[in-house]
Amino acid sequence: MNNPILLANLRSIPDFPVKGVNFRDVTTLFKNAECLKIMEDELYEIYKDKGITKIVGIESRGFVMASALAIRLGAGIVLCRKPGKLPAETVQETYAKEYGTDTIEIHKDAIDENDVVLLHDDLLATGGTMKAALDLVNKFHPKKTYMNFLIELVNEGLNGRKPFANDDIEITSLMRI
Repeated sequence: MNNPILLANLRSIPDFPVKGVNFRDVTTLFKNAECLKIMEDELYEIYKDKGITKIVGIESRGFVMASALAIRLGAGIVLCRKPGKLPAETVQETYAKEYGTDTIEIHKDAIDENDVVLLHDDLLATGGTMKAALDLVNKFHPKKTYMNFLIELVNEGLNGRKPFANDDIEITSLMRI
């Protein structure tokens, strides 16, 4: 899709959080009302006929558009968070990162087998966090699962779709850079 207005408003911060990383800062898109509207409209067009009943927003930038889209689609929102942030009983998934492991969790009663789920996050780089989120959601055996990112890094050799090669899942991105 690569809307030129979104691309023009996306901030890149070199050497953040570590040297050699070109951080894509979506907060510049979130603070701009026109960009928010464009993203919401584009996401709605992709998912309006998919029967989405729950949108899983990945902490924390994934919460923003997941919430806006959930309202427009008439779907619920499920927060996927780091441990200790959700108040009720949770289901967890631990995954490997470049320097150790991390864990994400959602409420145990958040999804059921009748749900059609959209997993949403701001950025696909290596795919590690989203793969863990997908594995976590799959524990609930929903009817169907989709995956979306605002940005997919395709020109940096990270091969972010590789972790999903064996998963039967439709993956979309609003911007591929």
